[in-house]
Amino acid sequence: MGCQEWLLCLVCCVAHLPCKSIAFVIACGLNYAPLGQMNIDKTIDESIAAIASLRELKPQIEAAVALMTDALRSGGKILACGNGGSAADGAHFTTEFLCRFVDNRRALPAISLTCDGSFLTATANDFGYDYVFARQIEGLGKKDDVLVAITTSGNSPNVKRALEAARECGMKSVALLGRDGGATAGIADVEIMVPGSATARIQEAHKVVIHLLCGGVEEQLFPELYLDHC
Repeated sequence: MGCQEWLLCLVCCVAHLPCKSIAFVIACGLNYAPLGQMNIDKTIDESIAAIASLRELKPQIEAAVALMTDALRSGGKILACGNGGSAADGAHFTTEFLCRFVDNRRALPAISLTCDGSFLTATANDFGYDYVFARQIEGLGKKDDVLVAITTSGNSPNVKRALEAARECGMKSVALLGRDGGATAGIADVEIMVPGSATARIQEAHKVVIHLLCGGVEEQLFPELYLDHC
């Protein structure tokens, strides 16, 4: 047993730890590495690259801003849906419209389709989870509205059905996708497809897209808020 192992044993004895704990501490000590610095740097670099790739999607982002701006000017509203982290992103997105983004202004009509637990569980139980968003679009959606559907894989059946339901209602739609768009590719009026295969990096880019869309729409509807940003 080397000096490092003896030192770890001494620490465990002083702390009155049992033998199993001593063995565990020795194992951990032998494999100790400084906080994964290289892994941290790699993750940050990959995140920066994913966000930088959005420059290539500027035409799609601008098209989505125009679509939502026209809808809100026409008396329509924004609906958003997604699963898991994308559900949180959808709620984040609609909150920025309904509450505020840059500064105080009138509320903009926006609804997250993921926040009503009673409805979601009832529909999942009675119709199936694939219909939890489509059913709401059938009841709440109208021609001047825009659906923002978020899925990193593009293969979420309930998001695909939501986009199809929006089309049937005469609504416009924007899809925030990743990879090759999966099963939802080609359904939305505007697709913002983040390249790459890592779900976390795609989600990080989606969060930036959400703020770009919020800022773009807000600037179109309330240009006075952005005079100091020119």
